[in-house]
Amino acid sequence: MKHSTNPQTRRGRGPARRIGRTLALVLPVFLVLSGTLAVTRVNWTGSPSDSVLTASDISAARAKARAPQDVLRDKLLTELQEENPGIALTHLQEAVNDRPSLAKHCASIARALGRAAVRVYGPTRAQSYARPVCDTSFATGVAASHT
Repeated sequence: MKHSTNPQTRRGRGPARRIGRTLALVLPVFLVLSGTLAVTRVNWTGSPSDSVLTASDISAARAKARAPQDVLRDKLLTELQEENPGIALTHLQEAVNDRPSLAKHCASIARALGRAAVRVYGPTRAQSYARPVCDTSFATGVAASHT
């Protein structure tokens, strides 16, 4: 049996060194492949079909979510056609009282209601429903549609 004459220990050649060497070989390959796969998932053609969801898609989806004033306007316009402008104006005032953040949109909604009332009821009958909701903006909408 032959023995080594060098009494030096085998420091640094244990399982940690093997794991380190394996990672040094596998990790760069993994990073290159994952980066390549990520780039291949990007829609470079410009057509929206089969595209991956991006940050711009998320912001577009948020923009599609309707603002509260738009929802209220549509609801009140439907109510104006089904009931009458007086009920729609009452509900507009109640909505503004319940949600003060809608106050800055009250005048534009009331003008839209006035224009719609002229289309549905005619200028004379529409003006009869006017009341001081949102600084008489309903009457302004009626007058603007009439002239």
